[in-house]
Amino acid sequence: MRILNSFISMGVGIAAIIIAACCSCSESSLPHTPAATPEQVNIDRTAFAKGADISWVTDMESKGMKFYNSKGDERECTALMKEIGMNSIRLRVWVNPEKGWNSATDVLVKAIRAQKLGMRIMIDFHYSDTWADPGNQTPPVAWADYDIDGLVKAVYDHTSEVLSLLKKYGVEVEWVQVGNETRTGMMWPLGSYKENGGRNYTDLTNSGYDAVKAVYPNAKVIVHLDGGHDNSLYTRIFSVLKANGGKYDMIGMSLYPCWWNEELGGFGTDWKPNTDACIANIQKVYNTYGKEVMICETGMPVSNPEIAKEMLTYLLEKTKALDCCKGVFYWEPQAPDGYNDGYGLGAFKDGKPTVALDPFKE
Repeated sequence: MRILNSFISMGVGIAAIIIAACCSCSESSLPHTPAATPEQVNIDRTAFAKGADISWVTDMESKGMKFYNSKGDERECTALMKEIGMNSIRLRVWVNPEKGWNSATDVLVKAIRAQKLGMRIMIDFHYSDTWADPGNQTPPVAWADYDIDGLVKAVYDHTSEVLSLLKKYGVEVEWVQVGNETRTGMMWPLGSYKENGGRNYTDLTNSGYDAVKAVYPNAKVIVHLDGGHDNSLYTRIFSVLKANGGKYDMIGMSLYPCWWNEELGGFGTDWKPNTDACIANIQKVYNTYGKEVMICETGMPVSNPEIAKEMLTYLLEKTKALDCCKGVFYWEPQAPDGYNDGYGLGAFKDGKPTVALDPFKE
């Protein structure tokens, strides 16, 4: 999430203690027993993916936060997303997060919830102990001294370990992001897209790809960039991957069409120019690279739910009309205004979804 750079002051509650104690993937530390393995359910994987990244949810629950449908009935957040009309959930993974949130076992807790509800699942590897985005691509502390060969192996091992854990507990993973918003590469400096003519970045991406396919052969591997409206960015990165033999199945985009406006002292409201540019970019990159596209993140100012509804209605209509675009995910819609030191692009108020999310019902 490009707007977020270095926040997250995690609350410490019972869930935090449990998850922090479960940072390893050893079976003895799992928060669930095999009896909690979800039953296999029939899922329509040909449908347009309508989803949300709700990775904050366990952290929010530990702070006593609750969620309600529009009628005021309390709901677990994942179930509420399905009630809203979503069919997919996206979950990020950090390697050794300080408080345990977004660790492998925390992801397992959330993924099992989604699986039990018959929802499709995307896993988003950041390859960091914290946020990875255009302004932050810091290697995990445990990998800090590795050379490029060591990083390539670490990416494979970490990806394989996390996905193997999910598979063991019956979770079906449909999409996997190898890196998050990697417009400049990943794990700087060695993984910069400029380093070694792009060879290092490509090798890291390919290592993640190979690990995904070894565990979930049918999962789609996504290379994800921010700035979905910026075709020059996508041309630069995917040309580097093409020149170096990069392996991936889909192109992932972030689209935040309303930027912060210093003069207004808040987010702007003119969402259409960047949204139209993104729609055009989807078709351009598909035509150029032959890869399907997913909007992995989008969001609008929580303070203007009616305008957010307009944007999302338009975005869903336009992307569904493109055979090459396979879905749209809202980023942390359940977050209230100002959550975790300033996130302002959620779509909830007082624990309830605003009208911003109504287009997912259609």
